[in-house]
Amino acid sequence: MSETDHPQLQRKLGARHLNMIAIGGSIGTGLFLASGQTIATAGPGGALLAYVLIGIMIYFLMTSLGELATHNPTSGAFFTYGNKYVEEGFGFALGWNYWYNWAITVAFELVAVQFIMKFWFPDIPGFWWSAIFLAIIFFINALTVKGFGESEFLFSLVKVIAILFFIVIGLFMIGKIMLDPTDSITKNWTIGDAPFVGGFQALVGVAMIAGFSFQGTEMVGVAAGESKDPKKTIPIAIKQIFWRILLFYILCIFIIGTLVAYTDPNLALAAEGDGNITLSPFTLLYEKAGLAFAAGLMNAVILTAIMSAGNSGMYSSTRMLFDMAREGKAPRIFAKLDLRGVPMNALYATTAIAALCFLTTFIGESVVFTWLLNMSGMCGFIVWLGIAVSHYRFRKGYLAQGHKLEDLAYRAKFFPFGPWFAFILCAIIILGQNSEAILAGKWMSVLSTYISIPLFLVIWLGYKWKHKTKFVPYDKMDVSPISVEKE
Repeated sequence: MSETDHPQLQRKLGARHLNMIAIGGSIGTGLFLASGQTIATAGPGGALLAYVLIGIMIYFLMTSLGELATHNPTSGAFFTYGNKYVEEGFGFALGWNYWYNWAITVAFELVAVQFIMKFWFPDIPGFWWSAIFLAIIFFINALTVKGFGESEFLFSLVKVIAILFFIVIGLFMIGKIMLDPTDSITKNWTIGDAPFVGGFQALVGVAMIAGFSFQGTEMVGVAAGESKDPKKTIPIAIKQIFWRILLFYILCIFIIGTLVAYTDPNLALAAEGDGNITLSPFTLLYEKAGLAFAAGLMNAVILTAIMSAGNSGMYSSTRMLFDMAREGKAPRIFAKLDLRGVPMNALYATTAIAALCFLTTFIGESVVFTWLLNMSGMCGFIVWLGIAVSHYRFRKGYLAQGHKLEDLAYRAKFFPFGPWFAFILCAIIILGQNSEAILAGKWMSVLSTYISIPLFLVIWLGYKWKHKTKFVPYDKMDVSPISVEKE
């Protein structure tokens, strides 16, 4: 049997699919529920500043990823880039980190499903809802990649329409306030300690939540391995995704901060998962607008958002595990594709980790929710840090070997400032996330926040010690592009 007779990943994803996969992965509970907590914790100004800073960092990371993914479009993405451009152990740890990051995120979203479904069915145990939604997500990912792409396109479209509707209603309400001489648009920005509440520590804390909300934009790098004509579709997707998501987040935070006081206790409760969707900042605004049906409507929208984010996370983590296995960095059994080009064994393994959501039966929903949120958020920042390092070293190696920047299919702007800015900001947020708990000696809180860091270091340094790997010299770095046939 020739090489071409073996099943291969199918390049069936177009630019519209890439757009929606990234939007689907990054617009979920982070925006619809946790955004209220950021405003309650840091005030409207602190929350807006956190999202702006993270948004700028994401811009640089997306341009870095665009350069890497157009030059080397592979479903291994960050694992491959870390392996080829930094150090073999670093890439190994980055790949496993990304896999369990999104596998854990799927579990997190499935726990969130339990909270949401209580709105309609308060007496049914949450275990059953997680099981049903996990089965649906598994089925969608077991389809061909084109079937997955189309389903994700529809899921994400619902979210985009809901957010646009929210923005229109919010701006209309702000305009109405501006026309009323007895009211003030700055009222909620000046009460108490607003606009900035809690100082620098609060800003760093909500930056992690903001970062969690943006996680998923990097999925374009993984989806590049199954995209049509990646040199054309990836740059288009990179540009459109960033501006759309930034517009959604910044406008939504501004609208919520303007129309709902940060002292409103419902903002913080919205992210604590008590099962009452009427506490969502989106629903609070709809109720202020006199739209009584908002609670049920937003419940359905948020449910769709959770399904979409979990769906994208399952896809991304499955492809990462498949590519690592294909490169010999994970058990070979996960490198097997069925006749439709779907890595089913990798999908089974990822589904098993996503089943961590069932721990809620023994431990409690809120405890599991918090641990999964902290682990996923920290893992995501480690991935972003890895993208910055990989791109910086790739560009240095590319030029060191005499190549010209004009030959790159997509060239990131603002190099080297971009990757350096992203690296430094990621490091500050990672290390400063829960410094108060360290000083106070609250070690369980410290563990739940930082557990992903020692896990990443153990995997990296353990591989490095076993295989005696070293950083790849610039002059020996493999910077040759991957040739992809158009389909």
